Amino acid sequence: GADPARVEITEGCRLPVLRKNQEHEDEWPLAEILSVKDISGKKLYYVHYIDFNKRLDEWVTPDRLDIKKLQFPKKEAKTPMKNGLPGSRPSSPERDVKKSLDLHVQSASATSRGKTLPTPKRKAESVSLATQVTAATPVPSLPGSAEASQASVYPAMRDSSFSIKSRDEHEQLTSLTTNGTSSIQRHLIPPQPGRKRKSCGGTDEMVKMFQNNSPRCSTVYLLPGEDSQDSSDGIPSAPRMTGSLVSDRSHDDIVTRMKNIDCIELGRHRLKPWYFSPYPQELTSLPILYLCEFCLKYLKSLKCLQRHLTKCNLRHPPGNEIYRKGTISFFEIDGRKNKAYSQNLCLLAKCFLDHKTLYYDTDPFLFYVMTEYDSKGFHIVGYFSKEKESTEDYNVACILTLPPYQRRGYGKLLIEFSYELSKVEGKTGTPEKPLSDLGLLSYRSYWSQTILEILMDLKSENGERPQITINEISEITSVKKEDVISTLQYLNLINYYKGQYILTLSEDIVEGHERAMQKRHLRIDPKCLHFTPKDWSKRGKW
Repeated sequence: GADPARVEITEGCRLPVLRKNQEHEDEWPLAEILSVKDISGKKLYYVHYIDFNKRLDEWVTPDRLDIKKLQFPKKEAKTPMKNGLPGSRPSSPERDVKKSLDLHVQSASATSRGKTLPTPKRKAESVSLATQVTAATPVPSLPGSAEASQASVYPAMRDSSFSIKSRDEHEQLTSLTTNGTSSIQRHLIPPQPGRKRKSCGGTDEMVKMFQNNSPRCSTVYLLPGEDSQDSSDGIPSAPRMTGSLVSDRSHDDIVTRMKNIDCIELGRHRLKPWYFSPYPQELTSLPILYLCEFCLKYLKSLKCLQRHLTKCNLRHPPGNEIYRKGTISFFEIDGRKNKAYSQNLCLLAKCFLDHKTLYYDTDPFLFYVMTEYDSKGFHIVGYFSKEKESTEDYNVACILTLPPYQRRGYGKLLIEFSYELSKVEGKTGTPEKPLSDLGLLSYRSYWSQTILEILMDLKSENGERPQITINEISEITSVKKEDVISTLQYLNLINYYKGQYILTLSEDIVEGHERAMQKRHLRIDPKCLHFTPKDWSKRGKW
């Protein structure tokens, strides 16, 4: 083929690049060159694989480029494009959310943002985060799949998308369409022209369950509620400008699109970061960045780390240990009282969380760090952050299981813990949007298992079908009502039958659920939680 040295490959070019897929087979996906560097006469190219998650971006040698299919960047038109979408950059979340909300606004802002990158005109890549949130994506798998153990409540490569098979003909009742974006209201209230239905108590109306002729299959009635103030469209509002790792447009540049840290040594683990993190510039050229695994301070050499360890007497995160069972503990850290630790935690987390950029003000946040104990100390497994006061019922801002611990059930444990805190507070909660691809997967699996657990435990009274309301499910689980509804729809359980809403649990669902629950060895034991919520509103500025 052509000699890469003779063809000028520049930033913005696209061409197929050789990589190994999960089965270790060769594949040649189309990639965009984000950067070129010359190391002692050898060229290296930083590539983003179009339609793949950014965590797979990497530096590649020229022999992996398919020069024959090289596409040069087209000059961007001066006028707004027909479809109003900006060019080739892997989309940033706030652009995505807006894109799915309002394409017209986009065409104006794409030009007004003064974007000068030469970018080809093309459909935007990567599933928009908005669609991820609204569940309009190809539906990831049921809790029974490998995904049940999915941990990094953010990330780990996975392709486990299969949708749920519809039930046998005899129990197939008219099913609701769930394209996620259409309003849940429309689903739950039957159209009755010319006559306003008397409200029978909002979502507190009864959902009746009845056993179908098959012993392994039960069905539930859901009566519609009229909750007009409920904007339960699946469409998320644009991300707020608060959050422990919050989107910030000024960072949406070529620098932050590229991984800058090669390797992190944390205790006995070596971590390969997935995304950019704003560690000091001078540390980015190091082959390894060393972290103290207890205070998370970053150091530039093993010698510095060893010297630090003689002085650092922490053997667990700072803050209060509010949960311990077996080797698992949780520590509550106040972002104002332990600023250095909180900021170091955010820097580490940013290596594995993409759609947010660092926010240095940790004061308004609490951090809940999960650790595993051994003779050397309490080792960090993952964490979530939470606003001290959330106007939107958020009970989680950011959530992450560190890669060495992913896909072992720890992510679901973090999620379960966040809802146990909400139960003690007497509130329902929901994670801050937008969720990452893997965050959505873990939450959906947690919600499915939690709700199915309740539905399957319902006992029928005096031969009547058992009944429950959406509000009751929400109160028992502390899962926000909208998330309960979207999960019931996602599982395709809601049907409309003889003027009633019913939930039908097919044998497939029941068996899948039981298989998933057998795999779920790690659980939070509420008796081991010692936590008193504070009323932050009374504390001035925390």
